[in-house]
Amino acid sequence: MKNEKGFSLIELLIVVAIIGIIAAIAIPNLLKSRQAANEAAAISAVRTVGTAQATYQSTKGFGKDFANNLTALNTEGSVDSVLGSGSKSGYSFTTSGTASTSTTPSFFDSTAAPLSTGTFGTGNRFFYSNETYVIYQDTAAIAAAGASRIPTSGQALQ
Repeated sequence: MKNEKGFSLIELLIVVAIIGIIAAIAIPNLLKSRQAANEAAAISAVRTVGTAQATYQSTKGFGKDFANNLTALNTEGSVDSVLGSGSKSGYSFTTSGTASTSTTPSFFDSTAAPLSTGTFGTGNRFFYSNETYVIYQDTAAIAAAGASRIPTSGQALQ
């Protein structure tokens, strides 16, 4: 037999198996890291919407009314165009405001929902905020609080 240099088939199979094991360990951690980053970006965006609503109320809302939607906040320049479009970092954002009347004050609701949930999803938590500027989280979808003004199932973030 000639003196050939190189790897045997067994050696190559062992290397491929080791790479497969490492990939099986690393990929779930990578997905969890991506979800955590998306959720952190969503929390930041909900906080940005709250700040933008406060700015809108003190300027264009004449100290009493909030913006009706993200488009109004985007037009004013309080939020960037990506957030103003309603979708950013794997999350869908909505906000709605109401005008004050002689008997009720103005209020707003902001929600952030992941575009997909689960192991391969963009996030697993939903976020909500209103004119109290407290951000609530839940693993189930948070509907606008309506009359109660605070989600009953949500947990406030500290």
